[in-house]
Amino acid sequence: MVRTRAAISPTGYPHIGTIYQVLFDYAFAKKHKGQFIVRIEDTDKERTVVDAEKKVFQALDWFGIKEDESVRVGGPYRPYRQSERLEIYKKYAEELVKKGYAYYCTCSKERLDEIRKKMQAEGKVPMYDRHCRNINPPAGGSKLKTGEYVIRLKVPENKKIIIHDEIRGEIEFNSNDVDDQILLKSDGFPTYFLAVVVDDHLMKITHMVRGEEWLTSSPKIILLYNYFGWKKPVFVHTPIIRNPDRSKFSKRQGHTNVSWYQEQGFIPEAILNYLALMGWSHPKQKEIFSLTEFIKLFDFKDIKPIGPVFDLNKLEWMCGEYIRKSQKSKVKSQILEFYKNRNINLPESIVEKTVPLIQERIKKLSDYLPLCEFFFQPPTTYAVGLGDKKELLKRIHQELGKISNWKAEVIGEKMMELARAEKVKTGEFFMILRLAITGKKISPPLNESMEILGKEECLKRIAKLLN
Repeated sequence: MVRTRAAISPTGYPHIGTIYQVLFDYAFAKKHKGQFIVRIEDTDKERTVVDAEKKVFQALDWFGIKEDESVRVGGPYRPYRQSERLEIYKKYAEELVKKGYAYYCTCSKERLDEIRKKMQAEGKVPMYDRHCRNINPPAGGSKLKTGEYVIRLKVPENKKIIIHDEIRGEIEFNSNDVDDQILLKSDGFPTYFLAVVVDDHLMKITHMVRGEEWLTSSPKIILLYNYFGWKKPVFVHTPIIRNPDRSKFSKRQGHTNVSWYQEQGFIPEAILNYLALMGWSHPKQKEIFSLTEFIKLFDFKDIKPIGPVFDLNKLEWMCGEYIRKSQKSKVKSQILEFYKNRNINLPESIVEKTVPLIQERIKKLSDYLPLCEFFFQPPTTYAVGLGDKKELLKRIHQELGKISNWKAEVIGEKMMELARAEKVKTGEFFMILRLAITGKKISPPLNESMEILGKEECLKRIAKLLN
């Protein structure tokens, strides 16, 4: 049974990079009729953000990714929040001490700072000097109280540590370059390394999927599996998403928080489609495909190790494709819901009438109102002044008033006749009319827009300029 997990740390709001990892975990599990688990790794108390966990699940719901086990749905391996599993980690950390694979360390913060500064001054990578490693008993053992010690991993000397990665093959590390990592902190909380190995084993995780930035920590993970005598999962280190300048995708250079994409009105299915193409290619080179199709085709072995570039323009194009290919009723519902979530209640009837005019023009839902605001309220400003066009506007008002069959094609025909009669170039004539009705140089198709607005409203807007 394939079991994958998203190990999410609530130290910030959901990140597009997190969803990227989640997508691969979820797709692989579903392809193999397995289970996808969401675990909350909240052991970094100082950096934990109060409502981050809630935001994580809201983001997963927005993307339509449903987990099989988690803190909110439960499961056979609960609890799924690490802060509720402290006794479990303590038990396994002490087991390693008894086996001789870990040791108690009572070094003060001041001493550790001195070691770090000294090594940095010597041009060395800061590592613990193993001062407590050979003290016997290490540091008082079981007589010590919580807060007086940490438990460190005992890394062997002069050993090759090999990890097989599903994407990169075998990677070799020298144990002399690996620090004696703290496994259990003085406050009784585990560090990532101990917690992730214990939890993955107890929760029967078959595939450990992480970003490639975690690859250098793999020797510690391998050692822990070896020391416990547990079967290792399949290791998969996905490439890091990068900015166009090849730097790491970060808040400083890109829009990384899921909330930004929600606020901009991106379509979640389009984002998942785009993320699927970050390091993976459709066998038929298709760019637009559903999550169901991706699940059917996806395999970790097909991911390329080179960091893919996140192109916001390409994502916008893809989002626009999703909008164009959607049923008009769906686009209407999406627009109404998007603005309702922003406390803007648009009249459903007008949105329904305007969707056919703008469906080919918008790339995201937030593009709708800037294009269509004039349907809901008359313009208060104008892109170009119309003070010298009053005579023409007066003639337009007269001719529009004569139209009894207020339809787009009739409006267009009568206005063309007037433009010819007034000897005004067609482009200039309709620009003046467009400005009078919408206040803008660019708008949805004018004749159709005027039909939706109605005869009375159009005449009123022109009369306002005449007065």
